[in-house]
Amino acid sequence: MITIYHNPRCRKSREGLLLLENSGKTFEVIKYLDEPISEEKLKTIVKLLGLQPLELVRKNEAIWKSDYKGKDLTDSQIIKAMVTHPKLMERPIVVNGKQAVIGRPSENILNII
Repeated sequence: MITIYHNPRCRKSREGLLLLENSGKTFEVIKYLDEPISEEKLKTIVKLLGLQPLELVRKNEAIWKSDYKGKDLTDSQIIKAMVTHPKLMERPIVVNGKQAVIGRPSENILNII
């Protein structure tokens, strides 16, 4: 099953959703700002992406700059920050089985569907 972690207010996320809609494939949409992702689920997603947690953080977000920037944070603390403040996560994230990508650019999604 393909899953897109989607933020409807984000243009890139909407582009990713449109790409999936046009693909004809079945997929699930999780609006992660409304349906928070658990720490365990986010750890799994980070692992599937093949990234360090910090690489998934939107570092220009005000909450990152005010509360986290410049601090020596562990991976676990970064994961907790994204769970607490989900808008810190890059988006959209698309997961298909044991593969995942950040849909920036949206063409990245084509690599796993």
